[in-house]
Amino acid sequence: VQLVESGGGLVQPGGSLRLSCAASGFTFRRYTMSWHRQAPGKERELVAYITNIGGDTYYADSVKGRFTISRDNAKNTVYLQMNSLNPEDTARYYCKANYLSTYWGQGTQVTVSS
Repeated sequence: VQLVESGGGLVQPGGSLRLSCAASGFTFRRYTMSWHRQAPGKERELVAYITNIGGDTYYADSVKGRFTISRDNAKNTVYLQMNSLNPEDTARYYCKANYLSTYWGQGTQVTVSS
């Protein structure tokens, strides 16, 4: 089982990034996929999730209206489009798969700074 995040980097305030999480080794379409983030000295927090079949979504209040989660079951990939980024979004971003088991990726760093 692998979850490999990509797309992080350094961006200026107000900028955008698109994170990707490529999954392998399990039946991706059956799993609810989520993005979480952890800033230095803080607990890991849920950012957004998308359910398996129906594709229902949830967003933390702090990112609602700025971030969009989506999935492509044909590509076994979940995305997080992040717009209007601000320094408070700086964190390591992790994707997670949850159904009968729970899997985590290694994360990708997002730094928002001028």
